Amino acid sequence: MKRDLARKLAILSDAAKYDASCASSGGERRDSKDGKGLGSAGGTGICHAYAPDGRCISLLKILMTNFCIFDCAYCVNRASSRVERARFSVEEVVTLTIEFYRRNYIEGLFLSSGIIRSPDETMGDMVRIARTLRERENFRGYIHLKTIPDAAPELIEQAGLYADRLSINVELPTEAGLSRLAPEKSALGIRKAMADVRLKREAAREPSFRGRRPSRFAPAGQSTQMIVGADGADDAAILGNASTLYANYGLSRVYYSAFSPIPDASKALPLVRPPLLREHRLYQADWLLRFYGFAVDEIAQGGMLDLEVDPKLAWALAHRAAFPVDVNRASREMLLRVPGFGTKTVGRILAARAHGAVRYEHLPAMGAVLKHARPFIVAPGWRPQGLDDASLRARFVAPPEQLSLF
Repeated sequence: MKRDLARKLAILSDAAKYDASCASSGGERRDSKDGKGLGSAGGTGICHAYAPDGRCISLLKILMTNFCIFDCAYCVNRASSRVERARFSVEEVVTLTIEFYRRNYIEGLFLSSGIIRSPDETMGDMVRIARTLRERENFRGYIHLKTIPDAAPELIEQAGLYADRLSINVELPTEAGLSRLAPEKSALGIRKAMADVRLKREAAREPSFRGRRPSRFAPAGQSTQMIVGADGADDAAILGNASTLYANYGLSRVYYSAFSPIPDASKALPLVRPPLLREHRLYQADWLLRFYGFAVDEIAQGGMLDLEVDPKLAWALAHRAAFPVDVNRASREMLLRVPGFGTKTVGRILAARAHGAVRYEHLPAMGAVLKHARPFIVAPGWRPQGLDDASLRARFVAPPEQLSLF
């Protein structure tokens, strides 16, 4: 590898670390076992993410370029930022992807980019990269393209034919924040592009009157990324926006990216709350919205999430009158609100109840985390104590740590 290409890789892989939306869950399963192609794409996470079975899976995660004509105040690669710039050619990205795959470094490609000259020119190059990988190199691994909402609709359509997943960033939780910090971007344009992707995905699933299906389009869906902490929006506003995005655009995932002040923007964009812990709590709350039947106003009362305990436990502590619940009589909806019970655990409890009583000692084998669940449940072999104890919350709060001086 030439030194200049290695330097580009160092710059543009580092610049891509701010893109959070890079998981491949739900992708179409393809492989090259028939000897006719290269690579494979599974149905679980990628991009140094952890799959449901615990595996850490990787992909080549890069920007095509960190040059950008936009000057978004929260972005380290904005036009006015004094960072080292670089740009890959189409062939360089293709070569890196194939060579890294052959060395077993990666299982796919996550490609984003700053905007050079125009959205159409940038998007056109990204589409050429995906098309070259698929058609010339017969690459069957996972491809995720971060698309540009201002690009021509036909370019977005082509991107969806070659990529497993598309993502279009909403950037910030509020339109007011976007107008103030990224005035060159349009909230309306972003949502229109997301709606177009949803419509194309739905059309790709519908057979024609002759029974033939059209070409696949972004089979792993679309995702988006939201910058958290840059515009002063509270957690309720962030989660409310995410809930609307899931409902209106059929997103597979909303990713939350913690903002930390960057040079010459820190005065205008004050740091609010520990950013990484807040990001973590938002992911936990997002999970409750999607899979546990919670509403935004239930888990973000007062506007902000509790940083000391997870959102589900915070809800249970604030609603002690609803507990303890009987694991053999409670509804699925109520069991899902028990701290320490996940969706799989609840499913196993309901299945087991059809054959007999579920005892306390059965719960660990069903996946229950009894450390959290114990005060909130009743079962044969267990009666809780201390649910009304004022010190109950203290049992779940991590003790303060003495930081090392060395």
